Amino acid sequence: MIVRQMTRRDLLKTATWTAAATATGWSQTPKANGRKPNIIFILADDLGINGLSCYGSDQFQTPNIDRLAASGTRYTHAYTAPLCGPSRALILTGRYAFRTGATNQDATGLMKPTVETMTPKVLKQAGYTSAMIGKWGQLPLGPADFGFDEYLKFTGSGAYWNTQEKAKTYALNGEKTKLGDQEYLPDVMHRYLVDFITRHRDQPFFAYYSMSHVHAEILPTPDSAPGVKDAYADNIRYMDKLVGQLIAELDRLKLRENTLIVFVGDNGTGGNYAAVSTIRGKRLSGEKGSMLEGGANVPLIVNWPGHTPAGKVTAELIDSTDFHPTFAELAGAKLPPATVIDGHSFVPQLQGKPGQPREWIFIQLARQWYVRDAKFKLNQAGELFDMTKAPFEEPLIPAGSMNPAATSARQRLQAALDRLNPAGGILDTGDGTGRHASREENRKKKRQIR
Repeated sequence: MIVRQMTRRDLLKTATWTAAATATGWSQTPKANGRKPNIIFILADDLGINGLSCYGSDQFQTPNIDRLAASGTRYTHAYTAPLCGPSRALILTGRYAFRTGATNQDATGLMKPTVETMTPKVLKQAGYTSAMIGKWGQLPLGPADFGFDEYLKFTGSGAYWNTQEKAKTYALNGEKTKLGDQEYLPDVMHRYLVDFITRHRDQPFFAYYSMSHVHAEILPTPDSAPGVKDAYADNIRYMDKLVGQLIAELDRLKLRENTLIVFVGDNGTGGNYAAVSTIRGKRLSGEKGSMLEGGANVPLIVNWPGHTPAGKVTAELIDSTDFHPTFAELAGAKLPPATVIDGHSFVPQLQGKPGQPREWIFIQLARQWYVRDAKFKLNQAGELFDMTKAPFEEPLIPAGSMNPAATSARQRLQAALDRLNPAGGILDTGDGTGRHASREENRKKKRQIR
């Protein structure tokens, strides 16, 4: 099958959403007719659980995402690497960083398509057409090199208006395209996504929708009041509105009943916003870039009418490597036979069946890592933490503790780490923070200028 790629001219011709498309309430549709499900993977940028009202946020209201959760399943214990690049590598390969080398923001860009197989290439063998829309992040080369049929990508993070150097242009299927003076890049991305699913409505598709929101630089949205000083809440509202528009379009195209939507954050809330984004008056332990709970615990909502239980909230552990094998199983696609896949498919749980939930998840950033189960966390230094009050508290358990539950947990989690042996894999060669090397260089330059 020949897939026509969208050009700049096509994109400008595509109709924008209308007010009617955002009408409140989505119809509950019957079970799918046996056709392979479409998969739309929505990846919010720097959005922790404290950014959504369905997770108890005190500051923000997200009615469309809340409605997606109310008619689907919401996970409270989903985890990924606490920085953008390593997180996205986990999601798309299903493999831990000590296997791929994606241990920090720079090293992520060294992965090669001859070595690492990403989700679109796996799904292609099962007849799926795929698109990458939005942030390609710290990933290497381009989406087409890793199997995506189409793409609209921007460089860097937090790209919104052409007043930003990084948002002056974007790449549309290899064509460098200027962002107009009155164009809002998230809207351009949304129109491209709608066009993609419209053109491929008669065949199974996979859309990797990597949003701009809500990564800094935080700028006013088209809906912001003139002169707004802090547009962070506006950005969360606009992100939520885009999700609502997408659902409305799927309903209009009569694709909703056969489309799995996965909404997830790529890491915890970043910067100063982590301190003010509370849940029931409490600040989370940690934030983006940290190895504390707030760095890696992310929102996860799955919704497929007639398949995912409606209104379910589950504390089952989900590791971001799990998406890759889950999507492969749903598509009936085979994973690379000679490649170690760390992810566990959670298709049965997604459909409301018992399945075999994870006993633990593994998180790594640079030269730090930990294994976490429902109640305890053990890191590379042998420190054991009590996670019963997470995500708000995670006190260190004294090394000499004789508490039976803690002793058992230490043995159990250490055995898991021993089996993984991350120290025997590809070692991180960065500065240990997981950040870009240029980040510290820029800080030094600023200090010298001062």
